[in-house]
Amino acid sequence: MPDGFEKNEDIENLEEDVKPANKKVVVFNFILIIVIFIGLFIYMISVDGIDNIIQLLTEVDYKWVFAGIVCVLIHWICEAINLHMPLKKMYPNQKFTNSFKVSMIGQLFNNITPFSSGGQPMQAYELTKTGKRVSNSLSAMAMKFIITQTALVVSTLIVVMFEFQFFANLMQDYLWIAILGFSLNIFAIIIVILAGIKKRLITFFTTPIIKLLGKIHVFKNPEKTIEKLDKSIDNFKEQFLYMKSEKRLVLKMFITAVIQSFAYYSITYMVYRAFGNSGVTFWQIIPTQAFLLLIMTFIPTPGSGLGAEGGFYLLFQSIFQYGTINMSILFWRLYTFYLPIIVGALFLIPTRREK
Repeated sequence: MPDGFEKNEDIENLEEDVKPANKKVVVFNFILIIVIFIGLFIYMISVDGIDNIIQLLTEVDYKWVFAGIVCVLIHWICEAINLHMPLKKMYPNQKFTNSFKVSMIGQLFNNITPFSSGGQPMQAYELTKTGKRVSNSLSAMAMKFIITQTALVVSTLIVVMFEFQFFANLMQDYLWIAILGFSLNIFAIIIVILAGIKKRLITFFTTPIIKLLGKIHVFKNPEKTIEKLDKSIDNFKEQFLYMKSEKRLVLKMFITAVIQSFAYYSITYMVYRAFGNSGVTFWQIIPTQAFLLLIMTFIPTPGSGLGAEGGFYLLFQSIFQYGTINMSILFWRLYTFYLPIIVGALFLIPTRREK
């Protein structure tokens, strides 16, 4: 259990371990996000007409809108809990309020950086302000990532098994992509597990590949890349040893992650019902929403902009009533994208007690 360190030294090492988001990149991404939002709004007006939009807003069932907000809050709280639990083990004085703040800052930077790459570095950076080692912070986040991804894939596959016929009919031409996507997720989890228990097997395959990529100038410094990968694998190995000794903690985090996944997937169902749609069950929407989330992870724009909206339209247009799909997309993105950005940004505002 950590019992103190030289903070200046740890912050100096931060540059090697994590890189806080570049301000110019963040500003550019914010502008891109605003442009996408304005573009979506203009598209809605041109397709649906302002009169239809106003009518939809007056007819929307606000109890389902409120239910969607509850789902968002559950998702946020579970996210924070799964960060808090391993940190609390390392630092008994860690407060949940700080874990929640760090979690929301992570969501902010995940949404405004390509491939959600900015969240973890900014979380690690934020945790150094309260005396946490960068290595310990990254270890807690690695543990959270492994468990969350496993819970996401397992829970989704179980639901797909029970609702496979509906899922297959809805996906039609996209079914092979769904199968490929879920397979890649399972493969990624297996690779991570192997990295934790069979380091030599992973390095046997990765080292020659990195060297080859270095020769064709994909990597500027392949030796340094191999060294960083070796360090990352050692970190994963430590996490697996730790998780093996903390089975109760892992189980708690897994259950929390399952609840978090279902809370996120439920948002789509709440939007579906808010606009007077019916006939499709909660359990039928979940696997399709899980597949959409999978598509979004491969889209390089901040918050998977344009790809998320387009994917939602393609996958759900057949089950939403005519004239409601565009407004549903806007509400869904407000819940899952714009709201985390706004709330996360609020947590960046310094308080009087902070330097």
